[in-house]
Amino acid sequence: MAQGEVRSGSAAAPRGVDVARQAGVSQKTVSRVFNGERYVSEDVRRRVLEAAEELGYRLNSAARALASGRTHSIGVVTLGTALYGPASLLIGIERAARDAGYALRVANTLEGDPGGIAGAVEHLLEQGVDGIVVSEPIDEGAVSLSVDVPVLVLGSPAPFAGPRTVSAGVGAELPAREATRHLLGLGHRVVHHLAGPQRWFAARDRLAGWRAALAERGRDQPPVIEGDWSAASGYAAGHELASDRDVTAVFAANDDMAIGLIRALTEAGLRVPEDVSVIGFDDTPVSAYVTPPLTTVRQPFDAVARDGLRLLVHAIEEPDTELPPAHDPPVELVLRASTAPPPQHRPQTTD
Repeated sequence: MAQGEVRSGSAAAPRGVDVARQAGVSQKTVSRVFNGERYVSEDVRRRVLEAAEELGYRLNSAARALASGRTHSIGVVTLGTALYGPASLLIGIERAARDAGYALRVANTLEGDPGGIAGAVEHLLEQGVDGIVVSEPIDEGAVSLSVDVPVLVLGSPAPFAGPRTVSAGVGAELPAREATRHLLGLGHRVVHHLAGPQRWFAARDRLAGWRAALAERGRDQPPVIEGDWSAASGYAAGHELASDRDVTAVFAANDDMAIGLIRALTEAGLRVPEDVSVIGFDDTPVSAYVTPPLTTVRQPFDAVARDGLRLLVHAIEEPDTELPPAHDPPVELVLRASTAPPPQHRPQTTD
């Protein structure tokens, strides 16, 4: 039977037998509860957990691994970046894993390192993780690697083979289409696009959604300006777009670029949204407090993480059963003051 640990450093550590006696069940039942096995009633599970809480008992993770054949840990491969999207998704994954009773091990990659994903996965597999989450937003090419645990892929094609690969949606094509449709629905004849760097899967999705929305309305696709997700690149793009008197609406691939864009348009003597409407993507915390408050698309990071972890845990714990259906994340357009119908006439810009 697995031994326990006392949370407070007591000399007499409570054991599984103590939890069993307190809960009025067998030691085997205590083991089943802490190993997450099925066929334990909710009433019994509750009594065991309450008894463990009262006694200060916590199952030793190494002992649990020996008993169940699993480490109850999940590895995450993710780009080492402070950008809002990847960082928010990682936070959501950690919360969902903790709620599911799994510890999280993170291996960061570096942009431009083609061997980074393979190295990160190998590092995690050496630690004995039960499953792997690939939250890698950049296309570094296919990885020559095969893993023997289930894999959850978020927002990109699976870069390597595994015994059971699960996908959960953070695809941005449909939300980008809705953002573009919003501007077209306000009466703008043409919507310009300030894209993200095209090595990023999310930037490609947003570009594809913009193109699809224009195509379904039979509208021309103006030249795309590619930024690097930063407000500085949005600011540079804004100076370029301000000189084109035909520009009345811009869909920026993230909020930071949209904020930089608005600053440049304002400096050029253009009003947002009276002269040019701007919509962003992500709904970062600051987007509601800029001038004007930014219309944007909210990303459901927590919902995607919870649904993806639900599927991955199922693949880990019930490998011989069919996966439950995935849930499509909602598309939520956050309407604020940076979008409006087009002007009758664009004013001259200032140099």
